[in-house]
Amino acid sequence: MAVQEARQGAGSGAHGGGCACGDCPHGAREGHRRAVAEFLVKREEFAAGQGLPAAVAHSASASRQWVSEELAQSAGVVAERGRAEGQAWLARLWLRTACTVWVAVVIMLLAQALTAIGTGWTSARTAGLLAALLVALALTAASWFHRSRGGVLAPVIGEDNRMSTSRTVAASWVLFVAYAVLVLAGRLAAASSPAERDALIAGLDLARGAGAVTVLAVVCGIAVLVRRVVGLRIAGQRLQKVRAHRPRAADLLTDDSGRGTFADIQYVVISAVALLFAAVRLARRPDQLPDLPWGLATVVLISAATYLAGKYAEGGRPVILSVVRAREAGDLDAPIRTGDDIEIRGTGFVPPGAQTADRLSRMVVRIGAVNVHVPLVPVTGGFSNPTDHVLTVPVPADVEPGSVEVQVVTAAGVATNRCVVEVTD
Repeated sequence: MAVQEARQGAGSGAHGGGCACGDCPHGAREGHRRAVAEFLVKREEFAAGQGLPAAVAHSASASRQWVSEELAQSAGVVAERGRAEGQAWLARLWLRTACTVWVAVVIMLLAQALTAIGTGWTSARTAGLLAALLVALALTAASWFHRSRGGVLAPVIGEDNRMSTSRTVAASWVLFVAYAVLVLAGRLAAASSPAERDALIAGLDLARGAGAVTVLAVVCGIAVLVRRVVGLRIAGQRLQKVRAHRPRAADLLTDDSGRGTFADIQYVVISAVALLFAAVRLARRPDQLPDLPWGLATVVLISAATYLAGKYAEGGRPVILSVVRAREAGDLDAPIRTGDDIEIRGTGFVPPGAQTADRLSRMVVRIGAVNVHVPLVPVTGGFSNPTDHVLTVPVPADVEPGSVEVQVVTAAGVATNRCVVEVTD
């Protein structure tokens, strides 16, 4: 088998698309793909009742525990390969971002050359092109120094390894304002008459660019404040965060679970529209900072306030509402005893972004002094246990009869409130 795979790898070329050696981006990607495929096959087999050894097939609890352990081990392999694939993806991202920056410069050169037909080449076009070259060189250098962290995207990747909406919007405004100032500096260096130089310096007056400067200050402040708010809410266990395998562009418009959020979408859309308007104003009046109208600036400020309010409102601590004895069809009503299954009802047990099997397998229920790992119960296409609102775990024999406290610890490490139940002999 290994010899056959080696021959297939050699036939497809060194480090080609079928490489699974793990020491190159192709190998990391292929290794992750294979691990995911193997896990899905195993989960579907167990969901259909296949693959159980005879030693545990006679006992429902033993078979459930065995299946859960097998799936947890397989999910651990998937997570490990996923992290390796994410690191390899970030390592090769810096070159893509650098190429994208220089492609944008070439597009700008072509656009200026085409629009110069009939009107002629001006000093403003030269200043704009030189400013774009300087910005591109700075971004390329930053991309090289952060090549293992995603290149030029490293400053906008959050601590949870996702693209940060607030940082991306702030970085876009910073780059635009820096480019506008460089354009004015280039025109000032090429100006020959004192009157022209005085006009260019007057173009930097606050009265000319008050709207753009205000928006820049607010979006930068929002980026810093959001980081502080998220950090405090995580430390206070009011927000659950799990780390992503790698950042995605969709992170700018979605929450941690991949669902679109209104606060993020409206912030990105309105900021992009305002930036486009400011770019047009700069192209029409390259002798001054873009005078963003106060009406449009106010719209951006309202959008930023909405985004910040959304960050304050999101999340919440997981809560246990009740704990009851799990009852199957035909069982008699009875108190909770050791060996019985209990059903924990509540909310927030599965944090956003923790729906994968490796995250679900990390959930723990404390029953008294005993830590019980939540078993994975596969069904076709997913898992019936655990879920965000219901967990089912067995009461181990080590639990002493009497009043015991039940507490859930989620995959994000956040503990719920304690709920007291009675365990009888």
